[in-house]
Amino acid sequence: MALLAPDDKSQTEWVTVPELVDILGVGVTKVRRLMEDRNLIGVRIDGVLKVPLSFIRDNEPLPELRGTLILLGDCGFSDEEAMHWLLTRDDTLGASPIEALRSGRKAEVRRTAQALGF
Repeated sequence: MALLAPDDKSQTEWVTVPELVDILGVGVTKVRRLMEDRNLIGVRIDGVLKVPLSFIRDNEPLPELRGTLILLGDCGFSDEEAMHWLLTRDDTLGASPIEALRSGRKAEVRRTAQALGF
């Protein structure tokens, strides 16, 4: 059972691996490699692996996401926990971490994530 219940889950647009293949213009193997290399993460929703569309910009994985995902993993977060954190509003950021990453606030997001590990 996947932990995935951010308050704004209904507002998150999700895409499946086949949809990512179309969006990114790569094969399924490449999409899976992007996940293995921590460029993207997905969670199972109703048994289907999905990724938030907000993790993609200009038909590419959001570049700022990889380092943040690695940092969250180093802090002991599972993919499900990292997904929940990225999609849930954080009062210190005044937005969800993914919204802050998309608006160019990478350092602030990573400082906040790093503080979670202590």
